Formats: sequence, C-alpha cells, structure tokens
Amino acid sequence: MNRSRDLYLAWSRDPYFDETIRAELAAIVGDQKAIEDRFYKDLEFGTGGLRGVIGAGTNRMNRYTVRQAAYGLGAYIQRFGDEARQRGVVIAYDNRRCSPEFAREAALMLNALGVRAYLWPELRPTPMLSFAVRELAAIAGIVITASHNPPAYNGYKVYWEDGGQMPPDRSAAIAVCMAGVADITTLEPLPEEEARAQGLLMPVEPEVDRAYLDRLLGLVTTTPAQRAACRILYTPLHGTGLMPVRQALTEAGYRVRVVAAQAEPDPDFATVRTPNPEEPDVYALALAEAAHEQPDVILATDPDADRLGVMARDGATYRLLSGNEIGALLVDYLLASRVARGDLPENGAVVKSIATSNLVAGLCAERGVTLLQTHIGFKFIGDLIREFEETGRHTFLFGFEESYGYLGAPFVRDKDAVMAALLVAEAAAWHKAAGGTLIDALARLWRQYGHFREEQHNVHLPGKDGQHQIAGLMDRLRSHPPAAFGPVPVAFADDYLVGAGRETASGQTYPLALGRANVLHYRFADGGFVMVRPSGTEPKLKVYVSVLGGDAAAAEALLQAVKAAAVACVGLDVRA
Repeated sequence: MNRSRDLYLAWSRDPYFDETIRAELAAIVGDQKAIEDRFYKDLEFGTGGLRGVIGAGTNRMNRYTVRQAAYGLGAYIQRFGDEARQRGVVIAYDNRRCSPEFAREAALMLNALGVRAYLWPELRPTPMLSFAVRELAAIAGIVITASHNPPAYNGYKVYWEDGGQMPPDRSAAIAVCMAGVADITTLEPLPEEEARAQGLLMPVEPEVDRAYLDRLLGLVTTTPAQRAACRILYTPLHGTGLMPVRQALTEAGYRVRVVAAQAEPDPDFATVRTPNPEEPDVYALALAEAAHEQPDVILATDPDADRLGVMARDGATYRLLSGNEIGALLVDYLLASRVARGDLPENGAVVKSIATSNLVAGLCAERGVTLLQTHIGFKFIGDLIREFEETGRHTFLFGFEESYGYLGAPFVRDKDAVMAALLVAEAAAWHKAAGGTLIDALARLWRQYGHFREEQHNVHLPGKDGQHQIAGLMDRLRSHPPAAFGPVPVAFADDYLVGAGRETASGQTYPLALGRANVLHYRFADGGFVMVRPSGTEPKLKVYVSVLGGDAAAAEALLQAVKAAAVACVGLDVRA
C-alpha cells in the first residue's frame, strides 16, 4: 500500500473535495515528490494546533484538515456534557488567505456536533480571542492564523477555558479524536442557515471588544501630559492590529500616526518580504516616515497582533530592539512604576522562557520579585498564571519570551502585542518625562546588571527530508556533547528530552523541573547559554545564544565567537 498515492487518487476523484482542491492535484499528476509531500502524513496537531502551507492534501492547511481538527475538538468537548456544548467555542481569524473560510468551516463542524460557536464577523487579533474565551465563559477558543509566517501559510490554534493555549494533555486527546476519523469524507458541517436557526452559530458582540479595550486602558498610569508629549509611529504590517492598537493608544491620549501603506489587511503582505516584526527590513516604510515625523518610538505588530517589534529613537536615528531588550525594559518600567505607586506585591513574579536572556535576573532580585522560567511557548506562561490564580502562590506581574511575546496583565492568557504596544508607549512616555529615552534606559540596565547580548540562528530544513535532517542533527549533538562553545566552558548541560541535566565539572546529574521536550540547553556559569531545539511550528532548527561580556564591545565580540562555535558544533554553516 502506498499511502501518498492512494490518498492522492482519492482526493483527486472524490466529489466530496471541491473543484479548487481537485484542480490543484490534477496539476501535479506524475510529480511523485510533490504528491508525497502533500500526503505522506497528516498535518500534525501539536500543542499549538495546526500550521502549514495552504493547499491540497493531508499535510496542508485546507478546509478539510480544518474540518477534521474542529471535529476532534468538538468530539473532545462532548465528553464534558451538555453544559460544555452550550458554553461553546469562540472563533477569531486573521487576514490571511482562506482565514474567514476556515473559521466558518470550524464553526459549522462544531455546530454539527451540537457545540455552539461564537464567530467574530471581522478579523481580530489572537489576544482578543484569548480574552473573549474568559469574557464569554466559553469552554474553548479557536483562532485561524499563522502568526508571522510567510503568506503561503495558515494555521489553527486552540485555546481552553482559561484563555490559554491548549495544554499538551488536552491537545493529545484532541489528536486522538481526530485520528478516530477513519474517512474524512464522512465529516459534514451543519448548513449555516440551520446552525443560526438552532442558535448554535452566534456572533461575538461589540461589547466584548469594548470590555477588552477598557481593561487595557486600566493599565495606563502615566499622566495625560506625559502621554501627550510622546509621539508614536505604528505599522500593523497589513495584519489585524490596526483597530485595537490605534484605538487603545488614541483613547489613552497618545499621538499616533499609522504607516498608511501597511495599514489595511493584505493576505499577500505586499510591502514586506515576510510580516515578522523581528526582521529589520519590515521597518523600511516606517523609517522613511520617521525621518519627517520624528516619533519617540516605532511600533510594529505581526499579522495576528500577538508579537510586537519596537524601534527606539537613538539620537537622530532609530535602533531595532531585540525581544530580550524589550522584555527587560518593560520589566524595569513596570517594577519601577509599581514601586513609585507603592503597590508592588510581596509575592510578585515575572515569568520568562528558558530561551530568554537572564538580564532581568538581577533586576528582579533587586526588587524582591521572583523570576520563574518555563519551556518555550506562551502556553506554559499561561499555565503558571492559572496556577497562581488557583493557589495564590504568586501575583503575576509580567511574562515574556525573546521572540517578541509579552504579557503585562492576566486578563489575557497569551502574548498580547496590543497590550505590549500600550506598555511600551507608557515606558517611553515615563522615560521621556525624566529626560531620557528607551535607549538610555537600556544602557543603564546593562551597566547595572551586566552586558548581556543575544542572537538566534535559524536553519530552514523543509519537507520530509528536512525532518530527518533535524532529527539527525539533534542526535549528533547528544552523541557528542560539547564541553565549551568557543572560549566559554559549559557549566551545566540540560537535556529536556530525557529530563536530566549534568554539572560538567563534577559529572553529577540532576532532574529537571520542567517537562520533557526536545531541547538541549547548555548553561554558562555567568548566566549565558547556548540552546538548540527544533521549531514546534516551522520546518527549522533553532540555535539560541546568550553571553555576558565586560562591556558592550566585549559582549558583542564574545557573542559572535560563541555563535560561530555553537553553529559549527551542531554541524551547520554559520552563514546559512
């Protein structure tokens, strides 16, 4: 039996699949490599849901793979009885190709299983979906998005009743429900008219948007004069951020200008190579406007507005801040402002991922704030927020990842670029009122807590062959563990796949507190590290490097030396 061939023939011939799907498959007849890539596996339902290239096949994002994922979620919800079905699922979508259609497919498939769906009539950011799940007391949520991936991609992310991304145990249960579908052609969504007549398909009312914006505005603590003096240039990069970011900043009293050429939603993201605010070239149009407008900060959000990029004014120019730097600046501002107001809780906690800089460690220690770490993925930060809420062990203050994800209040349970945009504006206004800038504040943090520098190296290895290459590279690194990266010796080697670490000097082993994951984390004695892991959402291997130098120049030189050694140790070309 040839799985790829048999599925290709079935999808090509069965009238269950629409004409667009069958025409796409007809165009690759005889191309065995293309056929295999589309059908050699099912698009994997991981802890983040689905993500992949839009197209025909079981290994692609299309209405049928979305339909099957929605069936899996609906079948899982059925286990919790009538109340869970009535509480329903909130569904949002971004501006990508097929996003509205995929959202509708998911809603009507849930409806066919008796599960109510609340569907936004227009695109909305991912963090607003997280908020709405809790606001509407829904059992779950879905957002159709591929975040900052290129235009060819789309995705399907699932949230549970706490507003956080679906935890691994529930994701695994949904995947089992999906796998129980022996024949995808048996899945039939409920007709839309029937779904509306039965009260199973409902709109998300405007009051939910208003409630979210009101909660954001409740985070504002600067004075009206400070906010009026701070000028902001913003680009949504053709995504979902325009309405909420502009509205939140404007209602807060900031002077906001939007990059007009990137304001409107565009599934092709025509003005950028890729809509990722981590990439310097996405700011070209904003920088051209900034030459005339002279804003204090330039803000950019990715398509589903859960990631925020910042360019800070540095004299006559602008400097792109890294995610680690933005996170440190926000922790510094939030803790300092709370101290000034006298409302910093005794049990406060900041949470970051293990891939994120330790620059904030000294800052948190000085303020008496606990710093906790999680695996990569904001769902783990969301899990800790839920645990704090249930136990009272800590009061959540801030959570962040180096990949431009931040959260400054627990009424959202995922990274929130709308909230982060408002908080960055607050920090910029705060420092400007004191006669400084975000760049000045960053320099002070380095002087106080150490000159940390970070960089990430990604190697794209797509397709089935790429998966094998990534697995081989990780196996090779485990078989030949490094004792040092360039001039820096490894103090602790943590392998999260086996759940154990080893102190290099003594050889003593110890259990790891975090759960199992395919991650190798090599820690230096001074707080720096090298970390290697396969991406959970894209066909790439990621190498993270963090170093601590005596001054800015020494830190930068050390960063490049350690990065070159790390990439070579993994068995890759540093220029890739």
